[in-house]
Amino acid sequence: MDPRDEEFLDNIEAFEKEAEAEEAAEMDEEAIELDELRAERDDYRDKFMRALAEAENARKRGDKMRRDAEQYGGSKLSRDMLPVYDNMKRALEAATEEQRAAAGALLEGIELTMRELTNVFSKHGILVVSPQVGDKFDPNMHEAMFEAPLPGTNAGDIIQVSAEGFMLHDRLLRPAQVGVSSTPKS
Repeated sequence: MDPRDEEFLDNIEAFEKEAEAEEAAEMDEEAIELDELRAERDDYRDKFMRALAEAENARKRGDKMRRDAEQYGGSKLSRDMLPVYDNMKRALEAATEEQRAAAGALLEGIELTMRELTNVFSKHGILVVSPQVGDKFDPNMHEAMFEAPLPGTNAGDIIQVSAEGFMLHDRLLRPAQVGVSSTPKS
């Protein structure tokens, strides 16, 4: 073989090796770039999923706040109306038979107004908590105004109801005000 042919073959071999090395380097660069793009894609996907979850949580919080506002938004007004209920009830309970005979129409008007007030309360989810004498004291529903030993009762029994309590849906607006029996002294 001619030395020029050998040199030509060597040059072709060197060129092929160089091309292979360049191709391998390009493939490594492409692989690195592809890995970087995958990492960036995964990062964006993670951020997107987090943003989507946060948006869903914000929507749920907004819905809950709206429902709470609908159910409990009037609680301040409701609380302010409770003394009106108490006073009307006291007025009806304090009326004697003589007063009923003399001012029957007036008392009937108070009773009708009281009935309408309780209907409005009921319409808006306000329920009366009416403990009875002898019921057990429940600190979640009752407020002890006094405690006294009373023969024939057990400790924790309600011995007097001073004022009824009220619930607004599932929340306590005002606890019932009661007197509670203490352990009778022997």
